Amino acid sequence: MRFPFIALPLLALAACTAGPDYRGPEAAKPVSPGAQFARAADGASAQAPAAAAWWTALGDPVLDALESRALAANPGVAAAEARMRQARASLRSERANALPSTNASALYVHATLPGVDLGSSDEGDQSSGDSQSLNFYNLGFDASWEADLWGGKRRGVEAARAQLGAAEADVADAQVSLTAEIAQAYVNLRDRQQRIALAQEALARQREMLRLAEQRHAGGTASALEVEQQRHLVEQADGALPPLTAERDAYLNALATLAGEAPGALDGMLAPVNPVNPIVPLPPAEVAVGDPAALLKRRPDVRAAERRFAAATAKIGVAEAARFPSISFMGLIGIGGTNAGDLVDFDKLAAIAMPRLSWSFLDFGRNAARVGQTEAARDEAAAQYRQAVLTALRDSEDALSRFGAGRLSVASAARSKTSADRTAALMRQRFEAGTATRIQLLDAERQGLSAAQALSQATAAMTADYIALQKALGLGWR
Repeated sequence: MRFPFIALPLLALAACTAGPDYRGPEAAKPVSPGAQFARAADGASAQAPAAAAWWTALGDPVLDALESRALAANPGVAAAEARMRQARASLRSERANALPSTNASALYVHATLPGVDLGSSDEGDQSSGDSQSLNFYNLGFDASWEADLWGGKRRGVEAARAQLGAAEADVADAQVSLTAEIAQAYVNLRDRQQRIALAQEALARQREMLRLAEQRHAGGTASALEVEQQRHLVEQADGALPPLTAERDAYLNALATLAGEAPGALDGMLAPVNPVNPIVPLPPAEVAVGDPAALLKRRPDVRAAERRFAAATAKIGVAEAARFPSISFMGLIGIGGTNAGDLVDFDKLAAIAMPRLSWSFLDFGRNAARVGQTEAARDEAAAQYRQAVLTALRDSEDALSRFGAGRLSVASAARSKTSADRTAALMRQRFEAGTATRIQLLDAERQGLSAAQALSQATAAMTADYIALQKALGLGWR
């Protein structure tokens, strides 16, 4: 009946937990965000955005299909998910470490010991001169358990749970980066495809102007200088096409590999339906951005940094617990003897119980050094969390500012294209009335195509700014 009285002090000690308790991200003393974004411009709503498929707001079914394929097959996301499974298994392992461990064993020993009198005349013992032989058979199992007196194992579980949270946030962060990269490459591809089509139309008009100049020169109504000027413009327009084609192919390759396919596998899917009409997707008129406090709770990289800070705090307790004495219990139960038949003789059952006290009190500062290392790692994790907060706030403000400026650039490019179209229409009226030449009409139409290219480029840049804003807001994870 003395066992309960012995166990009471152990239970009381087991309630102790070494190391500091985690007090949340505020313990890292991060910068406090404002109530609203400082750079939010017209079109940015304080309504909370949805964390999932933001790209559907662009209204492009091909992009929607690309995003789904990439999220299912991208190797980077798959690697992050594998690391999450590793962290989940590590948590299960830490939980199991707090429980007793049991091992089954089967043992056979044959020993020849010279000059030793074993004092036995069993059949399993054989004498040969001054030597003695011994056979020993045993079946059994042993169990061991270390009492978690100082909470080191509990802190280990706490650290593993926080590491799992960080791994889960890393998966979400990989999804955010992937979806933004897919959308960015897709918008750039559509822009290059449209600009190539417009550049080809402009080149055709430039060649027609060169042909007319050569006819006029042959008729004596144009100088050789005018012909060479037109030829220079043709070569200039022709030289602008290869770089655009190379960029188009690079984006086709990027989209295929991001979706887990070989380059060229998605060329048919990504071919332009109608290259003459605008094909660059446009963002919605109003964009939900929420507020900075919600941003910090939503962005996966900030959440991952906070969870690593929590894990680093818990590891201090693991190191602190190693400085104190530990008590472990071991039990052995077995059946056996010097004959094989003893393995089924329950009268020869042996049982041993062994408590063990261990304390490395004279370690010449090793434990103190390990505690110092974990405290420094905690401070590093706190600094990294503060940096993640600052980076998230800066990314969002920068993206909001660029998106607002991009809207103004598109409006200016649209006005320029409208003016160029009106000029071409007026020039056609003059041409039909006989007061303007064919070359003047072709030149006006060419300038309209150049304005259309500039509008496409500005639209793609604005949509890219919208994509960067969604990434900065931490959107796109499931």
